[in-house]
Amino acid sequence: MAIRELKVCLLGDTGVGKSSIVCRFVQDHFDHNISPTIGASFLTKTVPCGNELHKFLIWDTAGQERFHSLAPMYYRGSAAAVIVYDITKLDSFQTLKKWVKELKEHGPEDIVVAIAGNKNDLGDIREVPMKEAKEFAESIAAIFIETSARNAVNVEELFQKISRSSSSIWLKSHSNYSFVYCKSLPSGPIIVTMQLLAKTKKKILCLHSLLLAYSPNITLAVQQKWQRHQRNPSIQF
Repeated sequence: MAIRELKVCLLGDTGVGKSSIVCRFVQDHFDHNISPTIGASFLTKTVPCGNELHKFLIWDTAGQERFHSLAPMYYRGSAAAVIVYDITKLDSFQTLKKWVKELKEHGPEDIVVAIAGNKNDLGDIREVPMKEAKEFAESIAAIFIETSARNAVNVEELFQKISRSSSSIWLKSHSNYSFVYCKSLPSGPIIVTMQLLAKTKKKILCLHSLLLAYSPNITLAVQQKWQRHQRNPSIQF
């Protein structure tokens, strides 16, 4: 089974529960006395996604202002950024908007943005209405979810949504390849593609797994195009 690495960084104010979310996801554990992150911490977890394995490379960044300048080192090159706010602290939601602005200006073009409202087990002292946060997420085409690291609510679902979104973006980013062959293997449909490298000017064969569950129409189109090419080799891809 193919393994794809996904670099994910967590951003947000100090005390919103970024480390607790990561700890719950990776270790299924909640520490009531967890210490503030200094600089950043790194953990990994591999999970199945369709016919692939996704290995999350998770950078949990410090929320203190003095560490803000270090954040670009972690979100650059990331497949996804999880911006966390505390539903009981309106200020943390305002800080989230600043992170969104920074990612738009300096982050990767195709980065998946997820907005996580943590501590939803404290709904009786909520300061950030779910409707307001959800509408903001929709306005920037971001994933939205409320979580509780303490009670293990929606933490797994958060990373599942990131897996699905990153897979969709990966397929779109590879849609400009010229398909030359498609074959079904036990592990799933495999497409061999021809890519012209700009620097070397050489054509190379690249193997890419295309999951039927994600894009059956692309698989069907490739098969039909290959069949036409077999009948008439003059037809180019």
